[in-house]
Amino acid sequence: MRDISYTPGTDALRHISPLLLQAQDLTATALVRLKALDNSTYTSVPGSQASLNLLASVVSSSSLAGTDLAHVVLANPYEGAEFAGYPATSEAIRTARHAEAIPKMNGHLDDAVHQLDLCAIGCHYLAHGITEDLTTAQELKPAVVQQTAGPALTPAQHGALAALHNGGHLYRNPNRRKGETRVAANNGARVSIATYRVLAKHELVTNDTRTPLVVGQTITVTEQGQQALAQQRPHIAPTTTVVAAPKAVIAQGARR
Repeated sequence: MRDISYTPGTDALRHISPLLLQAQDLTATALVRLKALDNSTYTSVPGSQASLNLLASVVSSSSLAGTDLAHVVLANPYEGAEFAGYPATSEAIRTARHAEAIPKMNGHLDDAVHQLDLCAIGCHYLAHGITEDLTTAQELKPAVVQQTAGPALTPAQHGALAALHNGGHLYRNPNRRKGETRVAANNGARVSIATYRVLAKHELVTNDTRTPLVVGQTITVTEQGQQALAQQRPHIAPTTTVVAAPKAVIAQGARR
């Protein structure tokens, strides 16, 4: 567009018309891409807001470029015949019209070039930004999943966590086995102190240390513990099936 050469009149219309149509196609394409991006899962990726705003600016700039080219068409002097009874346009008047129109047309063309430059810059940064956002989100995804799911639970740990989900107490009975620390779930389920300590180590449960153990410290399942309980299922080892020997073999063994 910067190198376009034209003569005001029919020649200018022939050169400007394709540019105007291309600018309108660019606006339509950018708008379709904006709607598709807005309806995609990309909107949940950090940084997508900036990309949506940038693509909207491409829609605006391409539309303004089309408007500037339309203004070129409007400023272009045409060579139609006058109304009946009016004198024909002289060459001097035609030359004066062209001289007056050329600066206006060139000004609108410069504005269109500027808007299309903004479109090109916006598309470049948009492609780079979306790629970077998706790459970053993919790199962070495993860490987020690991943090949410927590450590893998054994059946005993999962059962203990489920029992303590309804509440429990950590206490010490000074009259038994030198004051051994025990766990009591509110639903009556048995939870070993060893299993409880593993859960506490992974911060799946916590106990109120402000209360003495002889009184009983309240046990609470943490948010991380609740997530692990909801997202994980206890692993059940496959049972071993004993297959009976064929009757013929059994009978032969009996005869021996």
